[in-house]
Amino acid sequence: MAARDEAALAELYRRYGPYLAALSRRLLADRDDVQGCVQDAFFRAWQAAGRFDPARASAKTWLVTIGHRVAINRLRGQKPNTLPLEAWDAPTPAGDPVERIQLEGAVRALDPVERELIELAFYRGHSHQELAELTGRPLGSIKSKLRAALHRLRDHLDDSDDDSSDEPDDRHERQGGEG
Repeated sequence: MAARDEAALAELYRRYGPYLAALSRRLLADRDDVQGCVQDAFFRAWQAAGRFDPARASAKTWLVTIGHRVAINRLRGQKPNTLPLEAWDAPTPAGDPVERIQLEGAVRALDPVERELIELAFYRGHSHQELAELTGRPLGSIKSKLRAALHRLRDHLDDSDDDSSDEPDDRHERQGGEG
């Protein structure tokens, strides 16, 4: 994609578009907003493709991060979501069900405080400052707890990928080991 290969963009969209749509649906109630969010995320990824560093994150992680930021920005420009609480927990039809189950398991493996912060930040779109106000915890604690939770989620999902992937893992090659 960094070389402006439209076929590469189409392949990434085919692979990861459903993940971005599912993430956006968790945050945004309007279908048009969800579609616009996914398109905007891929447009931003297209523009920033030259800065992508596979040593820092996988393409999926990079794209989902961009999609999450776009969705949060759209959410903050809207009225608060008025979906009932049960709707937030409803399963999303898009995306690989195995990966959704792995993510749900990873979130459940967090301690209760980390799980609450992840849900409020990533599923509800609250900023760090809002999390501090909502939970009554110091801002520094919020940031460090969220960072620890994200590391734990990543480690849990990396372990799940290692156990269930049929594809070779090239992370070891990037780190200079045998693959």
